[in-house]
Amino acid sequence: MTFARTPSPTGLRPLRAVQVTGGSAAGSTHVRSLTAGLVARGVRVTVCAPGDTEHTHGFAAVGARHVPVPRSSDPASVAALRVACADADVVHAHGLHASFRTVLALGGRRTPLVVTWHNTPRAEGAARARLLKALERRVGRAASVVLGVSSDLVDRARRRGARDARLSAVGLPRLLPVAGARADTDAERDRRAKLRAELGALGRPLILTVAALEEGRGHRLLLDAARRWREEENPPLVVVAGEGALRGELQRRTEHEGLPVRLLGRRDDVGALLTAADVAVVPDCAEGRSLFAQEALHSGVPLVAADVPGMAELIGDGAELAPAGDAAGLARTVSALLADPVRREDLLRRGLRQAGTWPTEDETVAQVLSVYDELTQPLPFA
Repeated sequence: MTFARTPSPTGLRPLRAVQVTGGSAAGSTHVRSLTAGLVARGVRVTVCAPGDTEHTHGFAAVGARHVPVPRSSDPASVAALRVACADADVVHAHGLHASFRTVLALGGRRTPLVVTWHNTPRAEGAARARLLKALERRVGRAASVVLGVSSDLVDRARRRGARDARLSAVGLPRLLPVAGARADTDAERDRRAKLRAELGALGRPLILTVAALEEGRGHRLLLDAARRWREEENPPLVVVAGEGALRGELQRRTEHEGLPVRLLGRRDDVGALLTAADVAVVPDCAEGRSLFAQEALHSGVPLVAADVPGMAELIGDGAELAPAGDAAGLARTVSALLADPVRREDLLRRGLRQAGTWPTEDETVAQVLSVYDELTQPLPFA
């Protein structure tokens, strides 16, 4: 499939788009994918993001100009963002806080602002909840278009006063090709067996989750479930790929309670870990479209996921849902799945079929570009 270069509103120069992200995993991964597709279609892209995200996502490597802008909403950060957006035809911000900074930076400018909401912000306490609601209202009303990655986020934007809110499911690059993810060849079996041995999972089931060790990812609940699995005759090994502020707390609890859990830290071989896993688990997730849930289904790995907003819409009948916030329910659902190879095989097929219904990267870029064109084309003469 080929795409023509996209003209500017005047037709004399390429469209100039600024992408703004605060550095979240979902937002930055989407921005990298989107940027690559936009650049390939002739759009000049500037990415405003914290400096460390350039190292992990490589915006410049796909043809964008990267402008380091901290996550903070202090005057210096807002001023840097204002300068970067000065000659933009359209600005696209990802996530609530990045969007709020962008609204401040644009001030009274008439530059079209597109906002993508990737997750539902969670608030601790009434004061925090009121603040988040106020931020959502400010952003929703200021944006030309709000794109929500799930239907509940679109509805949320409309409740907050968005003038135009639309569903925009995000297609992301895959770690593994669907057909070859769990190929049953001698070489693949040997690789899986070697990795399982390295992880300590020979002769026992292997459960995998991938998420930063941060609040809102369900790690404490996962350890609660592991305490129940510890009592089984052949307890599964739970491996957690990710790093973060909760590392010390989770490690101490694992050692103190003798839980069958290994914290692997940050890993660059998540694709390989998926091929070795018997079951993937998402114990909690604030993302509207869980990145790890998508990887699991694409890779043909049976998945158990918490029934949080957006999850049922994402996975359909391709995975098992467990009650959100219920460690006992999660433990039972996973144990039942590990004990039922026929159900796991059925979920593998259903999961691949569900993954096939998700938009591709090209389709995502095409939809976003159509929104840009809609907002930047000059109005016809009456």
